[in-house]
Amino acid sequence: MNGAAPVAEATGITKRFGSTVALREAHITVEAGQTHALVGRNGAGKSTLVSILTGLQLPDEGAVTFGGAPAPRPADRDSWRRRVACVYQKSTIIPQLTVAENLFLHRHARGHGGLISWPAVRRQARELLATWSVDVDVRAPAGDLSVEQRQFVEIARALSFGARFIILDEPTAQLDAAAIARLFQRIRELQAQGVTFLYISHHLEEIYEICDTVTVFRDARHVLTAPVGQLARAELVGAMTGEAAGAAAGLREHTKVEEAAPEVLAIADLSLADTYDEVSFTVRAGEIVGLAGAASSGRTELAETIAGLRAAAGGEVRIAGRRPRPGSVPDALAAGVGFVPQDRHHQGYVPQMSIADNGTLSVPRRLGPRGLINHRRRDEIAHTMIDNLAIVTPGPEQQVSGLSGGNQQKVVMARALADNPKVLVLISPTAGVDVRSKEFLLGKVEQTAAEGTGVLIASDELDDLRGCDRVLVMFQGRIVAEMTRGWHDHALVAAMEGVDLRV
Repeated sequence: MNGAAPVAEATGITKRFGSTVALREAHITVEAGQTHALVGRNGAGKSTLVSILTGLQLPDEGAVTFGGAPAPRPADRDSWRRRVACVYQKSTIIPQLTVAENLFLHRHARGHGGLISWPAVRRQARELLATWSVDVDVRAPAGDLSVEQRQFVEIARALSFGARFIILDEPTAQLDAAAIARLFQRIRELQAQGVTFLYISHHLEEIYEICDTVTVFRDARHVLTAPVGQLARAELVGAMTGEAAGAAAGLREHTKVEEAAPEVLAIADLSLADTYDEVSFTVRAGEIVGLAGAASSGRTELAETIAGLRAAAGGEVRIAGRRPRPGSVPDALAAGVGFVPQDRHHQGYVPQMSIADNGTLSVPRRLGPRGLINHRRRDEIAHTMIDNLAIVTPGPEQQVSGLSGGNQQKVVMARALADNPKVLVLISPTAGVDVRSKEFLLGKVEQTAAEGTGVLIASDELDDLRGCDRVLVMFQGRIVAEMTRGWHDHALVAAMEGVDLRV
């Protein structure tokens, strides 16, 4: 821009991990003051590029520059912090410490005798947050902050080192619509103050709303860089998948639910204080029902109640006629519930355990008598899961932490389906996964329903809900609308936001 050197530039980047080529002659140029999107399917090389741009990995070939100058030495972490910072999907904030302590960790102001001056630390923290318009109590434990507040604190911390180039990794994965709007407003304000962003997301609508330029990686290579306003959505999807947009959309035939199909889930007058109130609905065998709403609508808590993670204060849940004990996950599983939680990182799997162990956690009785594990039997089940869910892995012994996000989610889905559930409950099932994995997972949901399982999808992601036979919309803890298959986006979003379009 005006002849100025790019804020960040990576050229000819190749990175290998053993026989795997994570990046092959890849490149990206991020101009000052932009919000530049980086998109691509899981395994495209995005995470590897971020690790190189932040100095955590050295490229085997190629170079990185900031403002036209070579990147610092890898060991010079202070110099890296002055140039670039990444706000990851998984927060790096330490929950046990206060906001002020997190902001100035390892660089606390010191007073007489070299002791930490906590009043000075808190004063610096307040000044820093005020400078960047972050409204958070510096004395508050960081663990009490919302996801949105933690992100703003992390951005302020990065800016305090002097960095004006911020990488945002899936920043909206756990935010509701109102919080996303506030995040975008902050990005625009910071952009006007000279901060440049590299924005990584699987939500293409966000790219068109907040980003100026988009770069696409596919199969470890750079494929495309273009101004967002000049790139049709079909072209962007095609660049990401390497296929025509129609094929990438993965439109599937839909099996109509039989009128006489039995009820496999019945919710009657279910209530939980300050969360949801007198909710009633049913799901029939083979039916896919959406539960839409913002994060504060109660949809997630309601789905967790059905799965036994919460105990309702009133009303009842029946699974194929059986009433599991409220608040009991084992009872819900035994009644026939399969469950995919909202946050796979914290609720969905054990990172250091293998695919085989993670996939069979919910079906110990199938692994051997009296609690003993027959490893051969376990691996047979795991191989079937790997085949059925198309999990990309060398074998069932691989740790789940070593898989891409899409394949991790497939492991969580595999476990949910391991016992042929009567009801499959999913919360935001495609959050943080690439386009291909999203289509595969949603296709597996339709296949599962076609085989007679009732499905409940709690989500505010419209793509998650498009395959539903009907969508129940929650607002402030109550069901306020029901829409049948073929609904229009604006009508559904309006209902989720509590807007009556008839007025």
